Amino acid sequence: MEIRKLGIDGVCEITNRKFGDARGYFMEAFSQERMAAAGLDYNWVQDNQSFSAEKHVLRGLHFQTAPYAQCKLVRVLKGAIFDVAVDLRRGSPTYGQWESCVLTAEKSNQLLVPVGFAHGFLTLEPATEVFYKVSARYAPNNDRSIRYDDPVLSVAWPLAGATPILSDKDRNAPFLAYIADQIQF
Repeated sequence: MEIRKLGIDGVCEITNRKFGDARGYFMEAFSQERMAAAGLDYNWVQDNQSFSAEKHVLRGLHFQTAPYAQCKLVRVLKGAIFDVAVDLRRGSPTYGQWESCVLTAEKSNQLLVPVGFAHGFLTLEPATEVFYKVSARYAPNNDRSIRYDDPVLSVAWPLAGATPILSDKDRNAPFLAYIADQIQF
């Protein structure tokens, strides 16, 4: 397991080794023991999977508030995504900043999104499947969203002029400035 710390404290890219031969490959996709040894010891309670039929499906920016704030460990089973973590930790020197990583099924890399961050992704290929572990169960009353195109955040989504495919929830999400004082982790 290779861990690469990204520019914002706590956000990491994790890549696991693949062992391949003529039949295909084997990969240990998750090891609680190895994660804990690397200082990434989380209590994972739920696995989620999404499928996006089209390129440019944008999901996010999502997060949950206390007491159901979530850490996420995201990977791609098929296709590729531009994965984003936005720091929402008040008092953090990187508050409001974002970090990104391209995750692909071929590379088998993962993004660790810590508690206190909003998360979102853009599909870069059609028929993309995303799988992620979370450290707290889904709690609808604590579920929140921020607009993907919030001008203060200025996430550089690689849309190349395309219009993203959004859910109604994401299309109507508020800007961070309107909800910042309501966010508690």
